[in-house]
Amino acid sequence: MNLLMPKYRPNVAAIIINREGEILVCERSNNGRAWQFPQGGVDKGETNIEALYREVLEEVGLEKKYYKVLEEKGGYKYLYPQKVREKKKFDGQKQTYFLCRLKKSAPEIDLGENNPEFSDYDWVRPEEFDGAWLPDFKLDVYREVMLHFFDVEIVSADRV
Repeated sequence: MNLLMPKYRPNVAAIIINREGEILVCERSNNGRAWQFPQGGVDKGETNIEALYREVLEEVGLEKKYYKVLEEKGGYKYLYPQKVREKKKFDGQKQTYFLCRLKKSAPEIDLGENNPEFSDYDWVRPEEFDGAWLPDFKLDVYREVMLHFFDVEIVSADRV
């Protein structure tokens, strides 16, 4: 890692809200106790919105016609743990979050049979989001995001 300036990978994340006001959270395949929003890197030559549409389709099977982007906020950053940084080209991620409303016509979430990212999903109220679901290195960003979008403070019995 460059000690003066960490190198951040551009990344987008989708907070998808259903008609009941619940948000979509997905369980990572490689860590059965970690839940997150659909997210992914922005490819070279791709805009943030193009990356959002691609990632949401790849990870949860929703075409862009099934949700509406309501809001966008960016500048959220986190560093990977040291052991992860050693294996990656980037030191962390700089994220843009998109708040999206699911349309009535939307199909069920489809993680796909061979989805490498997620093994399960659930819908939760924003105030039910638990910080214990996150790896430590993502917790601060999720706290900021939930506060900015929902005025909700993430709490966890494990991390008080």
